[in-house]
Amino acid sequence: MSIVVTGSTGALGRLVVQDLLAAGVPAGDIIAVARSKEKAADLAEQGVQVAIADYDQPESFDDVFDAGDRVLLISGSEPGRRIPQHQAVIDAAKKAGVAQLAYTGVFGGPKADFLLAADHHGTEQAILDSGLPYTFLRNNWYTEMYLNDLAGIAERGAVVNGVAPGSRIATATRDDYAAAAAVVLRTDGHLNQAYELSGDVAWTFDEFAAEVAAQTGKPVVHTSLSHDDNLALLVQVGLPEAFAAVLADVDDAISRGALAGTPGDLSRLTGRPTTPLADAIRAALS
Repeated sequence: MSIVVTGSTGALGRLVVQDLLAAGVPAGDIIAVARSKEKAADLAEQGVQVAIADYDQPESFDDVFDAGDRVLLISGSEPGRRIPQHQAVIDAAKKAGVAQLAYTGVFGGPKADFLLAADHHGTEQAILDSGLPYTFLRNNWYTEMYLNDLAGIAERGAVVNGVAPGSRIATATRDDYAAAAAVVLRTDGHLNQAYELSGDVAWTFDEFAAEVAAQTGKPVVHTSLSHDDNLALLVQVGLPEAFAAVLADVDDAISRGALAGTPGDLSRLTGRPTTPLADAIRAALS
């Protein structure tokens, strides 16, 4: 039996592999799926097995899985293309008879009512239809999504988006989500379970702005835009219109509370609190 991690050279996948190694899983029992040997060279140097496969080439997964394997399907990064990409993995996993197919979906599962959730709905249903033992890891938003431009936010004195004032979101870090994925792959008791994974504390963008201000020493406020103005801004900064529409729709979802839940599944799985927002901001600034 091997633990197989698809998307292993991405930001989340690498962390999952490192967490498995840190927990004592033998490197030879881990298979890192990557699109090229070069991308996974550092993992191979640690003794991890490397399999070359591409979501867009279904046949490349023909010999990746064996019966009894535990597999983590990390969702693709291109909305609108993910269902056929994920289906390639599901089909290969079913043919091989894997013991577990874990999937990184979206917080709320079937109840998530925003555009970005559609591919995740379709993938979860495809996994259910396959009859494979599954684990659904329904991740909330990543805190890192809001940390890429902290210097610019501090310089402009504003974090600008389409989230209504006072709306809350319960993000967690990639480290948090990776730790949970590693746990369900290396321990028993998670088959046919769906985990709603989020931070322990839901925060507002006013609180986010105040924390950035406190840590940078510069005044920062949250500026909330209408849906149309938010969409126009996202297009103005260079995002394709279709993707900008998806992101603007996410802000609308946050405004109506779709990503504010704190059920505690994430901290229960990892056995530790999720990373506080202030700590994540501090790490990003440093």
